[in-house]
Amino acid sequence: MSTKSQKELAFLQDLYVATDWGERFAGLVDEHVALPKEGRAIYLAAGTGGHALALQERAGEKLKLVCVDENDECLELARAKAVAFHEQSEFQRDDLTALSFADNQFDLVLSDASLTAQSNLKSVLAEMVRVAKPAGTVAWWLPTYSSFGEFFSIYWEALHNAGLEDQSSNVESMITSLPTVADVENWVTQAGLEDVVSWTAIEEFDFESGEQFFNSPLITDFLLRNWLASVPEAARERVTRELAQIIDEERHSGEFALTLKATLVIGKKTRPN
Repeated sequence: MSTKSQKELAFLQDLYVATDWGERFAGLVDEHVALPKEGRAIYLAAGTGGHALALQERAGEKLKLVCVDENDECLELARAKAVAFHEQSEFQRDDLTALSFADNQFDLVLSDASLTAQSNLKSVLAEMVRVAKPAGTVAWWLPTYSSFGEFFSIYWEALHNAGLEDQSSNVESMITSLPTVADVENWVTQAGLEDVVSWTAIEEFDFESGEQFFNSPLITDFLLRNWLASVPEAARERVTRELAQIIDEERHSGEFALTLKATLVIGKKTRPN
């Protein structure tokens, strides 16, 4: 599992994650989220800023965009991009589960929850709704149930082969912890939003071998950090070897595909906090 510094992870996120994984979600946002012609917007988990700055350019100068992330190194890269593109977006570090902004501040609230820990999703949503203005739009995007099924199906076998059968219940927990689209829509409604709508796109990431799978920064440095978190550190390399071998055996000279169910959910805030 990755032991890279925050600076290294920021560069990897900018080069490999934002340009592949992030673009699968960004396409949904660009197609379905209407940007206000003026006012204030906030983008949570803006990462290295590429998508946020593209939205700012599309919206124009009358929309003031504030971008928030928890990684200082990502924010440094984002600020450098903003200078290069002559964009006026602001970037600041903040806790996504306890934002420093006052209630009822933003006409549009966006959040990239695609890499947010499952345990934090509802807390982030509550903050999104809190800082939105009445009549403001709240939009977030994340993987939903049945994503990564190909990985989870071989994860069971790899744990068994590595002598870690006692970890199998954790795999089941990871599978069931991914919310369904209906779950996410219900959360948004329960958080106080109305006119809730959603869109889902089925995306695939193809890998030619187990080696390529584990050489992917998206897999090793981001997704796998959560997937292997419960495995004892001394056993992780053994599990990884088993996974790579199973991937190669199951490919039958074809590609190993990892499926993502990318979901965007939008709602309107109708009353102040």
